[in-house]
Amino acid sequence: MRFTLAVAAGLLFAGVAAVPASADAPKAAYWRVETIFTKTHPHAVGSGYHLTQRRVSTEWLSPEGRSWNGFRELGAKPATKKDEAAWRADGSPTIWDYRTEGMKVHLSTQPGKGSVQAAKGRPNGFRLGEKYVTYQQLQALPMEAEALRKQLTAEVNTWIDEAAEEAKTTDPKATKNDWLVNLDRYVAERAAELLYANPVPDKVRTAAYQVLKTTKGVSDLGRSKDPLGRSGQKLALPVSSSKGSVLKQQLLVDTTAMTLLAEYTDLNDGGKTMLGQSGVETFKAGWTNDKPAVPDVS
Repeated sequence: MRFTLAVAAGLLFAGVAAVPASADAPKAAYWRVETIFTKTHPHAVGSGYHLTQRRVSTEWLSPEGRSWNGFRELGAKPATKKDEAAWRADGSPTIWDYRTEGMKVHLSTQPGKGSVQAAKGRPNGFRLGEKYVTYQQLQALPMEAEALRKQLTAEVNTWIDEAAEEAKTTDPKATKNDWLVNLDRYVAERAAELLYANPVPDKVRTAAYQVLKTTKGVSDLGRSKDPLGRSGQKLALPVSSSKGSVLKQQLLVDTTAMTLLAEYTDLNDGGKTMLGQSGVETFKAGWTNDKPAVPDVS
């Protein structure tokens, strides 16, 4: 879950900060984040049934801030029992091809070959909100919840100022209040990123969870399991709505390791679920010595 509506023009290195004595040293060669996306394909296929798509995206980050990205399609299958019945009635096809808006779409029940490559067009470093920072700067993040909340809120306010100003170039009626109404949500999202996206110290991760669960509008939904069967605490972010669309998101957190396990997204527009933009992402984050490679089929 990367920060919503991030302004690419704001990606700059922050000033060097002192490294606290409690900083965590790298535990392996790479910080690895694996994300599996599961969603319902937005267009009906065959005789009118829908498919569920799964794909995996993996990022490796070295302590020096170098980055590699891996990607693989994991295959499609009928979304529901009703869709499966329609698929079988169609003869159980394994590939689907169609065109939409001038683009060719290809779907298959079989996983793709996948790819892996060094990231291009980005500076070395760890993306933190709208900045790229060094490993040492990650270790210098506040380890107390209120200090961390203060920093995250200040960063979000800076981003809002930039976003509101940029929006005026295409929408003269845009105002800062268009973003401020979602301030709490943005702060919660920033805190959630610290639970998986970068190798921050364990104490920072603990503080980030405290910020997340105590942010105004965040609700505790109790214990739950993700699609991989892992247990965690489920939290709902403040609901965001704009011009008829409603965005609801829930997060599942491993409160022992203080890592994000899953994110559930429900985007509704005019009372209709936006297929392709709604679904669930599962995360596996941690140190590894395994070199960047094409993601496994799972």
